[in-house]
Amino acid sequence: MATFAPTDLYTLIDSPIFAGAHYRRVDIDPSGAPSESRVHLNILADEAKGLAATDEQLKLFENMVQQADRLFGARHFDHYEFLFALTDQMGGIGLEHHRSSENTGAPDFFTNWAKSAGDRGLLPHEYTHSWNGKFMRPADELTANHNVPTQNTLLWVYEGQTEYWGDVLAARAGLHSKGVALATLANVAAFYDQQPGRQWRALQDTNNHNLLGYRVTGQYPSWMRGTGDYYRESLLVWLDADTLIREGTNGRRSLDDFARGFFGHDDGQWAPQGYTFQDVAAALNAVYPHDWAAFLRSRLDAVGPDARAPLDGLARAGWRLTYTDTPNADEKAVQTGWANDFQYSLGFTLSGDKLTNIRWGGPAFEQGVGAGWSLVAVNGKAASAEVLREAVTAAKGTDAPLDLLLKSGDRFRTVAFAYHDGLRYPRLERIEGTPDRLSDILAPRRR
Repeated sequence: MATFAPTDLYTLIDSPIFAGAHYRRVDIDPSGAPSESRVHLNILADEAKGLAATDEQLKLFENMVQQADRLFGARHFDHYEFLFALTDQMGGIGLEHHRSSENTGAPDFFTNWAKSAGDRGLLPHEYTHSWNGKFMRPADELTANHNVPTQNTLLWVYEGQTEYWGDVLAARAGLHSKGVALATLANVAAFYDQQPGRQWRALQDTNNHNLLGYRVTGQYPSWMRGTGDYYRESLLVWLDADTLIREGTNGRRSLDDFARGFFGHDDGQWAPQGYTFQDVAAALNAVYPHDWAAFLRSRLDAVGPDARAPLDGLARAGWRLTYTDTPNADEKAVQTGWANDFQYSLGFTLSGDKLTNIRWGGPAFEQGVGAGWSLVAVNGKAASAEVLREAVTAAKGTDAPLDLLLKSGDRFRTVAFAYHDGLRYPRLERIEGTPDRLSDILAPRRR
């Protein structure tokens, strides 16, 4: 039986509990803070073997805590508890709180470490929220109590910059190898480079997507746009800002300086404070004088046939988006479904035998193919993802047709694709002769 001390409603709501038979609590705080104010990783698992994190693995989470201290220069909690359930019995979750976070991972997260490569950015993301989203939060989310609805106008800061720092901290800590970090960014860049939805819907408007249905994407997510965009497209906006500051100051300043000044003030204080768009622009201007309001608004409000993904920061970082027909080990680790992914070739994903995620304006879409059709045969041969990959590869550079036999209910149709560019998976490539700012962004901070 557990007995808890009385507390206020705000703290109670913001203090979740995980419980289970298989449990391990690990101190991952290298700061030397008193034991009662340290950072702990609380691991719960379906089976006892799931708790078997090695010292080397746990050291990477210590690195994460240290790198966050070096980034923000302050803490706004009296202690912090990661609640990390390694289970397939609960729904997936990554939910931030001021002094804790609720997270789930695969049962073999630690015991099959290579498999978890693409999932190790979750805890750095949720930890960042203690600074961005909890201590400092958008003013229209800093309501008097939980009965007052919040507004979402600045989720591109709340979630977008947190997504940026989550990936950066994962790389700086060693949770992501540089190859995994590059593959993760390549996936984000490719998705938005190939996303037609900004023809009608600006990034700013996706902050309202929760009103339409939280994380409900529909059949054509590339056209609909939604929740993920104020996370991941905003990540590209913050990379753009970071590299602009680095370029303009010849590397003397960066978005790290913004993070320390905007989120890292008042060390030891944790009463929430609100920020506005004007506050964000002013804090950026204090780091590097620029018309930041125009910079941000042009990226947040761009809409129409000429609107483009915010990839300037990638080029300024010294890298470009390319495509390959053979993903490397890091790319496969990040894009675990790569073998079934034909998004950037035929314009769909295979889920079993079903065509899903039809890319708006892609080859399948232009053939009038919608989600839910089953792939029966490829060029007269019984279909599988492997057979389709082989056929797409064989057709590259030729004028040979690529015939797909599809089935929906009792209807069959053969679709001939005039596609000859081969398989395409995103990859980042160095731009020779340019500063490699991205590698510096991802490198661990020594102090």
